[in-house]
Amino acid sequence: MKFHIITIFPEAFTSFLETSIIWKAREKWLLEVSLYKLNEFAKDTSWHVDDKAFGMHGQVLSPTPLSRAIESIFESCGKLPVIYMSPSWELLRQELSEQLSKDITECIIICGHYEWIDQRIIDMYVDYEISIWEYILTGWEIASQIFMDSLIRLKPWVLWSSISHEEESFSIKLDRQKEYPVYTRPADFHWHLVPEVLRSGNHKEIEKWKQSKLR
Repeated sequence: MKFHIITIFPEAFTSFLETSIIWKAREKWLLEVSLYKLNEFAKDTSWHVDDKAFGMHGQVLSPTPLSRAIESIFESCGKLPVIYMSPSWELLRQELSEQLSKDITECIIICGHYEWIDQRIIDMYVDYEISIWEYILTGWEIASQIFMDSLIRLKPWVLWSSISHEEESFSIKLDRQKEYPVYTRPADFHWHLVPEVLRSGNHKEIEKWKQSKLR
């Protein structure tokens, strides 16, 4: 899976790309991420990529550098799906992550700054406008990392077990419900005990307990 990230702050991805499962996926060539600093596509040497909004307060990312960045990627890689991490559109849920992880092998992600980008970029280029929840961030790099993580972990051979994501919160197997409580050793932790049924070895009763604890 390959992501082309357009951002003002590519350094915001350093820790994300060099940590844990994401790093291992890159090591195994299951994930590739290319970062594009938006300022490098500015129309002059000022490197400014935003301007005052018409008819309202605040700054908005200008269409010119964003268009140049997108067209540059198209020229190098062909026409790709474009995803805009938006403060208010389709909410990212597990079903959507599952669908996009199957449908998309390579895409462009636009990380906005402040609240919005120029609407004309959305009209002209964006295929998916996705929100991680109903709140505003100063920058959408974090949102794009959440989005990427939710997709890449579903790809084969990324997690340690190919079936580890099949029975977890919001999975089809659990009928999109929250997962049951989980425990590990020690069985007695500060007088809080692991439920006896989980230590019984009776798989039928364990499955019944799991179903009863779905939230």
